[in-house]
Amino acid sequence: MDMRKDTYKKFADARAPKSPLWRNCLRAFWVGGVICTLGQALTQVYTQVCGMSKEDGSTLCSVTLVFLAAVLTGCGIFDKIAKYAGAGTLIPITGFANAVVSPAIDSRAEGLVLGVGAKIFTVAGPVLLYGTLAGAIYGVIYWICGLF
Repeated sequence: MDMRKDTYKKFADARAPKSPLWRNCLRAFWVGGVICTLGQALTQVYTQVCGMSKEDGSTLCSVTLVFLAAVLTGCGIFDKIAKYAGAGTLIPITGFANAVVSPAIDSRAEGLVLGVGAKIFTVAGPVLLYGTLAGAIYGVIYWICGLF
């Protein structure tokens, strides 16, 4: 069957399931909001109740959110939440933790070195690489601009 691009697009659009856009947006909004509210509450507890500085409380909040996301991913709960909320769970720190832990869990049967060790950064590796590289390039540009 020989189809042109526009004919195929019409064919595919007619058969593709329609996404409930507003429902998905609402779910992403409220679940993402709950995660952000949890983060803010943790920061407040660490700074006001535990007496930490704002910087230390914020850092510990990030560590706590990464830990919770990793544990929930390991238990299979995070994937269910992500399926329900979609992009709402991709708030960078929890989404990043899920992206690191998921491949490691999926490949644990292959062993610690060739499975978990080799696959743990398959999704997050490019983010780390290009984030670090971009930071270094921007740092050099900032340094050069400071010379003038």
